[in-house]
Amino acid sequence: MSTPLSKPQMIVHIQKSLNYTVFDSKWIPCSAKFVCMGNFARGTGVMQIYEVQRGDALLIKEVEKPKPIKCATFGATSIQQRHMCGLFLISYNDRWTSFGFFMTGHAFNEQDRCVCAGYDNGDIKLFDLRNMSVRWETNIKNGVCCVEFDRKDIDMNKLVATSLEGKFHVFDLRTQHPTKGFASVCEKAHKSTIWQVKHLPQNREIFMTAGGAGNLHLWKYEYPRQRCKKESNGVEVGVAGTVNLLQNVTVSTQPIASLDWNTDKRGLFLCSGFDQTVRVLIVTKLNLV
Repeated sequence: MSTPLSKPQMIVHIQKSLNYTVFDSKWIPCSAKFVCMGNFARGTGVMQIYEVQRGDALLIKEVEKPKPIKCATFGATSIQQRHMCGLFLISYNDRWTSFGFFMTGHAFNEQDRCVCAGYDNGDIKLFDLRNMSVRWETNIKNGVCCVEFDRKDIDMNKLVATSLEGKFHVFDLRTQHPTKGFASVCEKAHKSTIWQVKHLPQNREIFMTAGGAGNLHLWKYEYPRQRCKKESNGVEVGVAGTVNLLQNVTVSTQPIASLDWNTDKRGLFLCSGFDQTVRVLIVTKLNLV
């Protein structure tokens, strides 16, 4: 019998107030450090590096840039190099513009690569970089805020797309029907926009979503008995699984704009929001779900 104490618990370990709007925060690979980025009220960009020490986050480096820094990734280089690639916001006639949300995946060998892009009109498009073509596209009827593969370096398995109106969609990418595309399950998860989704590095079936009301929801995807079936004409069609809510918690009154799991310590993750605060949280019992 499941009890509240037997479920994973989300505990705020460190909470650090910042003097700027933070857009993104990332763990620095193979370290107890993380980096935050955003913009000051005067319009300049800022990047800060913190180190977790004895239950606190200590500022060890700060760099100011002429333009706001929207997001960053360590995925462009090896873990040993740990070079960060950032995206700056550019202003044209006082209107801020940036790239649409996209995510790379299907990198299971040296030749195959796919890029999945989400758009504000609800379109999701999967681009095959090897053949330079659109492999698949669909529309989820609400603006797409975030897309993520459950793993980038394997044959495509699952894709999660979050949207406005508090919904997210999980697509099973193993079986593509010629007309119906990929099987999917839709879940009404939050009462507000779901800004982010991140899969647990140590278990690709578990993922976290972050909402516009400052809440975090932990989910687990359950596969069906058979992931595909044959139609009467002999063509295979995918079968979607189900998603179960493991835990949820409200950590802020403002939207959570970024999430990042620690790849070395299971259950340790980082989030930042528009309340100008970065938080380090611990999720327990992830090895039991």
